[in-house]
Amino acid sequence: MCKLRCGSRIGFMFMLVAVQLCYLSQVLAADQPWKKHIVQSNKGVRSGINSAVTGDFNRDGKLDIIMTFDGQVVVYPGPDYTRKFVVHRFSKDGKRINGSCIHSTVMDVDGDGDPDLIGSKNAVFWLETPNKDALSKQWVRREVDTQIQGTHCLITGDVDRDGKLDLIANSGQTAARTTVPESVTWLKIPNKPHTAKHWIRNVFADRDAPGASHYMGFGDVNGDGLPDISCAAKGGERFPGGEWFAWWQQPKDPTKPWKKHLLAEKEVGATNIHPVDVNGDGQMDFIATRGHGQGVLWFKGKSPASKGGVPIFELIDIDKGIAGPHCLVTIDMDADGDTDFVTCGKEVDGIAAWYENDGKGKFTKHVIGKDQGSYDIRAVDLDGDKDLDILIAGHGSRNVVWYENPSK
Repeated sequence: MCKLRCGSRIGFMFMLVAVQLCYLSQVLAADQPWKKHIVQSNKGVRSGINSAVTGDFNRDGKLDIIMTFDGQVVVYPGPDYTRKFVVHRFSKDGKRINGSCIHSTVMDVDGDGDPDLIGSKNAVFWLETPNKDALSKQWVRREVDTQIQGTHCLITGDVDRDGKLDLIANSGQTAARTTVPESVTWLKIPNKPHTAKHWIRNVFADRDAPGASHYMGFGDVNGDGLPDISCAAKGGERFPGGEWFAWWQQPKDPTKPWKKHLLAEKEVGATNIHPVDVNGDGQMDFIATRGHGQGVLWFKGKSPASKGGVPIFELIDIDKGIAGPHCLVTIDMDADGDTDFVTCGKEVDGIAAWYENDGKGKFTKHVIGKDQGSYDIRAVDLDGDKDLDILIAGHGSRNVVWYENPSK
């Protein structure tokens, strides 16, 4: 997701944010049509494509798109995204494994200045991007954690504030499947990531996230200077204990258990929750979605605003009608200084839309596209015109597409 190179892991990810923010220099033409570009069609694809992310993997200064499906990891180099390079094939005991990762992210794991891929498929792993001829070689798989199972979300953040990015991953399976059941973890990169058998695991929500936990958010919720982590669980008959939104408060020692604060229960199909200041009052809020249900909502921070307190939140529906908003990205889409968000329905007839914030929490919905399913969504400048486009990986639709921002 970044055209710049940086030797440090934290610097690399900070540059990702900086590049995205500096691109927001043009006013988004909200009501103009967004052009849909197909990167990977569903023709011949057998598995859902659950996640697609970006990075300059071949070091040519252009963003590339990377995804997994049908047992392989595929890179489409930019800026045209028409050529296809298979850089890894999943296998076990010498036999090929089909399917795809449920989620993925990029992170400069080994500090060599290029983004590596982290994915969740039968445990959490990372693939090292070769320093030279990256698209003509098979990337080496190394394990992050083989005990974490049912990982629906992989995000990065400097949890312990040591200047280095950490990995945040949930382990949603029960005790019958894993030694880390119904938990959420943060993991430190070991000193020698190429030879380490696993990363340094810290379970901050120990058996405290039942009911098929889905996607997380990262940010200082209560203003004490320590980043907290939010999460949601979809629940349902097969996943008892779910249907909640919650956040965990980081203690002074982040390796100890964190305190869970429940935001809401009986939220059918809860999937995403991001901490953001929606209305510019200096109080942290949350934008959340019921991706296995219906609707987008705002947890409005009410009180207290004092440093280190436990805030009180008011639930406000933003869009009750949108079906299956399984994905979420919160970002300033129109460069007006406040946080907007983008989501898309998960089924093949899903609607992709961005919601324009007036700065005070009043949102206007703008449709980006129709008849597109999504499990994963990213806002990134794919065509180099200094505005944010929308990249979507489709689970049910079994494709990857991007919508071109019509701003001028």
